[in-house]
Parts: sequence; C-alpha cells; structure tokens
Amino acid sequence: MPVKHDLPLDLGFSKEALDTLKGQDPHLAALIEKYTVADKQVVEAEAPSALGVTDEVLLALKEKRLKIKDDIVSRLASQAAR
Repeated sequence: MPVKHDLPLDLGFSKEALDTLKGQDPHLAALIEKYTVADKQVVEAEAPSALGVTDEVLLALKEKRLKIKDDIVSRLASQAAR
C-alpha cells in the first residue's frame, strides 16, 4: 500500500518549524511545494489502481522526489550556515 512521506519528520523538523522556515524563504517554500507534488505522483503511481505504470516510470518518479528532497536539505543547510 502506498504511503505519503512525512517531509517534516524526514527532515527532523516539526511541521510548525518547517512552516516557519517556508514563510521566511520563498525558494524553500517552492521546493517544498514541488516535493509535495512529486510525492503525490509517487503515491498515485504505487496505488493498485495505477494500471500501466512501469517500474521504470515509478523509479524515475522516486528519483525526482529524492532530488527535490536533496535540494531542500541543501537549502536548509545553507540557511543554518548563515
């Protein structure tokens, strides 16, 4: 069964703390929105009703989601370094 990822938990933040950071950084907010969309695509592709989704397509979607998450982690690290 497909499971939506909990981004704040994955990043080690509370939802409230991540929301605060998003409010302070429009680029971070945009990255998180992209991640949310990518995560939804993965969940939909993993659903039993997703007929015709090949392993290659699913892998590409997961790689896209991971790349966005890596970008978010980099952005957060650069904020912490300031």
